[in-house]
Amino acid sequence: MHSQRPDRIRKLLADLVAFDTVSDRSNLPLVGYIEKYLGSLGVDSERITDETGQKASLWVTVGPADRPGLVLSGHTDVVPVVGQDWTHNPFELVERDGKLYGRGTTDMKGFVAVCLAMVPEMLEAKLETPINLAISYDEEIGCVGVRPMLREVSRKPIKPLGAFIGEPTRMQVIVGHKGKHGVRASFRGLARHSSIAPDGVNAIEYAAELIMEIRRRATLLAADAERDSLYDVPHSTLLTSIVHGGAALNIVPDTCVVEFECRGIGITESRAVTDAIIAWARAEIEPAMHARHPDCGIDFEEILDYPALDTKADAAIVTLAKQLAGRNDHAKVAFGTEASLFVSMADVPSVVVGPGGIAQAHTPDEFVEMSELLSCGEFVARLIGHCAKG
Repeated sequence: MHSQRPDRIRKLLADLVAFDTVSDRSNLPLVGYIEKYLGSLGVDSERITDETGQKASLWVTVGPADRPGLVLSGHTDVVPVVGQDWTHNPFELVERDGKLYGRGTTDMKGFVAVCLAMVPEMLEAKLETPINLAISYDEEIGCVGVRPMLREVSRKPIKPLGAFIGEPTRMQVIVGHKGKHGVRASFRGLARHSSIAPDGVNAIEYAAELIMEIRRRATLLAADAERDSLYDVPHSTLLTSIVHGGAALNIVPDTCVVEFECRGIGITESRAVTDAIIAWARAEIEPAMHARHPDCGIDFEEILDYPALDTKADAAIVTLAKQLAGRNDHAKVAFGTEASLFVSMADVPSVVVGPGGIAQAHTPDEFVEMSELLSCGEFVARLIGHCAKG
């Protein structure tokens, strides 16, 4: 069984990569493939479908269903490839010099492939503690798909003992990540011919005031905010990321859209920072726009939100993860994951640990090293041994 593991991982990853599951497309063909694979092994799965009927998550239990288990969690969606310079078809697995290339190999179909490849070994072990597979969708656009699944999990009579979210960490145990809150501000001005510019309300110029305030507050966060040395950027961050507006050089712009985000260290800090900016804009910018014309103002819209993860280093799930990974170190990362939602929505203690490096994620010619996938396989094998003991 162990000798067949690399071939099983390679075959499953090739099949998963072949499904184009960029977030604006349905993942149902891939979900159907996984269901058929599990069904061939005699394993049932619970499908949680979204409101459109075009996306679904899977909740799988291997082992006794009447006991709390441990979760291996991964998402099926990938980021777009448009505009990237790939040297081969991104949806075809290519192996070269010990590296497996293809969209999603690192983020994070590699982890999903390992988990699926290990199901025969889970079955052979006759688990006393069940292992759950949580396979979600639309993580890349704000951890969307895991939320309906976690609502279902939170309603179950038996709560999981803990979860391992397999984002790329080179199998290092990650105990924390920043939260994120993203906001879109749409400025409504008044268009006029530029020769009579004072009669108009320049949406771009008022938007510039917001942008400068965001920059000022970002500087304060970097200088004065709480710091955490486990992060590579040890403080919360704030920035404007997208700006677009205006129609022509000779027209006073009546629209401008600004998108900004905060990545906060504190569990809910990111939202607190952006809420404070919105309140400032309501008090300082919008009245001046109204004074020029009553129809002018700002509309704010939340575009992304997830809390920070802050699992205590001495928590039982961290100790177990280190034992399974065969290492004693831990760290925190700036990128977000579904781990914090497992904690906040279902009260399931969670860590992030998975194969591959974040530097390869989202890039052209994305790859994961086969050695990393095999290390992940050993992690799951040790988990199987742990769960077989009860």
